[in-house]
Amino acid sequence: MIVSVLPTQDLKKKYDAEWAIVTGSSSGIGKSLAFRLAEQGINVVLVAIQNTTLDETYAELRSRFTARKFIKVGCDLGTPGYIHDISNATKNIDVQIVFNNAGFMLTGFFDQQPLSKLMLNHECNATAAMQITHVFVTRMLQKNLKGCVVFTSSAAACQPTPFSALYGATKAYISSFAANISIEVRSRGIDVCAVHPSPVASNFYNNSHKLDSLAFFMKFAVRPDTLPDEFFRPIGRVVWHDIGLVAIGFRMLMKVFDFGFFATLISIFAHTLSDFKKNL
Repeated sequence: MIVSVLPTQDLKKKYDAEWAIVTGSSSGIGKSLAFRLAEQGINVVLVAIQNTTLDETYAELRSRFTARKFIKVGCDLGTPGYIHDISNATKNIDVQIVFNNAGFMLTGFFDQQPLSKLMLNHECNATAAMQITHVFVTRMLQKNLKGCVVFTSSAAACQPTPFSALYGATKAYISSFAANISIEVRSRGIDVCAVHPSPVASNFYNNSHKLDSLAFFMKFAVRPDTLPDEFFRPIGRVVWHDIGLVAIGFRMLMKVFDFGFFATLISIFAHTLSDFKKNL
């Protein structure tokens, strides 16, 4: 909570950095992060699925920030080959700021999803972030560079998430992974932080089922362009940071109820929920 009232940070000055990489940077939170980094004088590698949205964001950044450099890497973090594409595109630059932001949500009953789709979701949300982190942390340590790795996790990391089981599980992995590696690399000059934002008003939820629970929490959604300073604020200060009423509320709830007890309670009454009946 104290971190929330501290001033936001200039990451270029903090790490003497020239380059950052942002995954999922064509829209939403990722796009807002890319713009804020450019405003701070940092060159940005944009990683996202190759489509017109990425092309438009890339063109918009180049037009607005003529003194900055941008590299566009169009790839799908759920399919093979992305780590080679990213590694190859950045082999001649020093990336010291890493935002593992890409991810998506599958909703509905777990057993009703094709395994291939679940594996793609797991790769994008969890495995890709681990692999990308390994590439750039290794490079920074080899060159004795300061830097940071920031993960866009979720309030879903800290609670049971029925009807979006893989999303909650992969976000829990991301937050745990961030906490573990932060212990290994902080004393070596690399800060690691997992950020838990509340729901964001973006196209992230466009392809999800119309869940009543999700609709309720979306009432508290914030705009993506309000988030970059909140993401920058905790880096190097704390390992986990909650943003917004929903994220803070759920973390406080888990202080009152044991996670296992809460999950058990929900499982007993799940069949009475409107989302359960609607999607069965």
